[in-house]
Amino acid sequence: MLCSDPKSQIYAEHVLIRSLIKLLSISLSLFTFGISNAQSPPQYEWDLSDIYPDRGSWQSAMAEISSSIENLVEFKGTLGDSSQAMLSALSVYSNVNKEVARAYVYTSLERDADQREPEAQARFGLSRQMFSNLSEAVSWINPEILAIGENRINQFLIAEPALADFEFIIRDILRQEPHTLDESTETILAQAGMVLSSPSQIYQNYANADIPWPTITLSEGNEVTLNQSGYSLWRATPNRDDRKLVFDTFWKTWEQYADGMGATLASEVQSNLFSARVRNHDGVLANNLFDDGLPPSIYTQLVAQVNSALPTFHRYLNLRGRMLDIEDLRYYDIYPALVDVDTGVFDLDRSKEITFEALRPFGEEYLSLLEYGLAQDWMHSHPQPGKRSGAYMNGSVYDVHPYVLLNHNDDYESMSTFAHEWGHAVHSLLANANNPYETAGYSTFTAEMASTINEILLQEYMIATANTDEERLFYLGGALEQIRGTLFRQTMFAEFELAIHEAAEQGEPLTGPRLTEIYGDLLKRYHGHDLGVLTVDDAYTIEWAFIPHFYRDFYVFQYATSISGAAWFAEQFLAGDEEVRDSFIRVLSAGGSDYPHNILLKEAGLDMTQAEAYEPIMRRMNSLMDRIEALL
Repeated sequence: MLCSDPKSQIYAEHVLIRSLIKLLSISLSLFTFGISNAQSPPQYEWDLSDIYPDRGSWQSAMAEISSSIENLVEFKGTLGDSSQAMLSALSVYSNVNKEVARAYVYTSLERDADQREPEAQARFGLSRQMFSNLSEAVSWINPEILAIGENRINQFLIAEPALADFEFIIRDILRQEPHTLDESTETILAQAGMVLSSPSQIYQNYANADIPWPTITLSEGNEVTLNQSGYSLWRATPNRDDRKLVFDTFWKTWEQYADGMGATLASEVQSNLFSARVRNHDGVLANNLFDDGLPPSIYTQLVAQVNSALPTFHRYLNLRGRMLDIEDLRYYDIYPALVDVDTGVFDLDRSKEITFEALRPFGEEYLSLLEYGLAQDWMHSHPQPGKRSGAYMNGSVYDVHPYVLLNHNDDYESMSTFAHEWGHAVHSLLANANNPYETAGYSTFTAEMASTINEILLQEYMIATANTDEERLFYLGGALEQIRGTLFRQTMFAEFELAIHEAAEQGEPLTGPRLTEIYGDLLKRYHGHDLGVLTVDDAYTIEWAFIPHFYRDFYVFQYATSISGAAWFAEQFLAGDEEVRDSFIRVLSAGGSDYPHNILLKEAGLDMTQAEAYEPIMRRMNSLMDRIEALL
């Protein structure tokens, strides 16, 4: 659930009021799909005039925001004067922050619709700089609140009820005291935010615009371009020789940039290491989980549970080989569907209809919000030249509505992504309706549960309504693929991310070849290479260079915890437990009013630090395989 530029947000959160800036972190989920020649119908392009009527209005707003940021210094030194003075300062800052987010989202969405447009890139750059300016302008807030002290702040909170909207934020600042620096140092760190976020921007420019992607001719004579989206589409082609050609060609292209991408990722790691050290954290992991109040044991428990479940994963890989009739399963055999069946076209209208039916277990409150959102122009739905690949939801314009970017290819996977992203959108609608702006922004930790549970409910609906055993096998296989890709693959990414940061903490230089070695070892272990389960060719271990999530700093593990949590809820949903359903709605409605782990514990009794939290997803995976084997 990240915005287009999460790194700027992460560094801003270190020096600003945490939950205010966090409004920029509403739901980005990266999936990649193929680009078709179809143009997006006008009714499926988002209407940005809901944010600003036109670009002239955005320009006027930018001028006003710039002036407002400059005026924030007037409140410096006043926070401790009285409860009313604190309320006045925080209210003004909150309003400025909300307008900065509004301007940023406008340019981010505009740019993502066509990344070839230089003027859109320039406007986005101005908005990014505005966030950096805001960070610098209010770098005094946290140190000043800490200087006031907890006792006097408690008195303020009693004296001024209107400070209640800011209470969680203020208490979080007090929690951060051991990691908050003096005002001058905080100012320097705020100024460094743009520099520290550069690796992510470098990656995006290379991956989406600058690398000359190769063209290949497949066995049936069609010529395809293997850019990011093309690879993600054609890697699943049924012809095995074509799949090997796709893999060999695509990864050979990335290998040419191994040194440069290695330096880029190493820079990202070093910036994270710098942040952790300067803020006196025990390590990079603790630093990155601190803002969300997440105990590092969640991360380590996830890795431990997934590693202990590798035999279950290998059972799936063996089943995949059996169903594809492949004895020597290889890495390029991961993506094709387990059965070849014509499920029909899942265009956008059909995706809407089926998703709505599949989500009926949520009840009327949820469905009414979904129905309303689907009737609006909130989506940019189809692939277009220059459009950003993947899919995401951005709900950071608090007083407008969420926006959803898709690259809908009218297939089942696209419908699944449709359901996923609209889960994020309804989450934002619930959080915004039940919280003031200051605590509406929620964590990725709960955000991905809101989207992933939609995929699970969709899968079970499709399995239950399938017309033939072949269709049922197709949907069962898709459900298994979700677990492979979201639980095992993302945890592998998380283990890689932790490994390279720990290597840097120990002073080990990170180069392209070294990153390939670390990633290759994990890739082979997870997929049972040495056990004869699946062969991973060395040429494919450059895959780390392709993964955008490594520039989102200990973000991907939350996909894996989220599918685990979603399975925990869905298991009870599907058994008809309305109390659990209602508790899940309360989790979504809570937004960022507390730390996400606390919300799950308080509202639903789910503790992700415990091994038991991961049992339902393992039961689900084995159940799916049992159902497949019963049909074979």
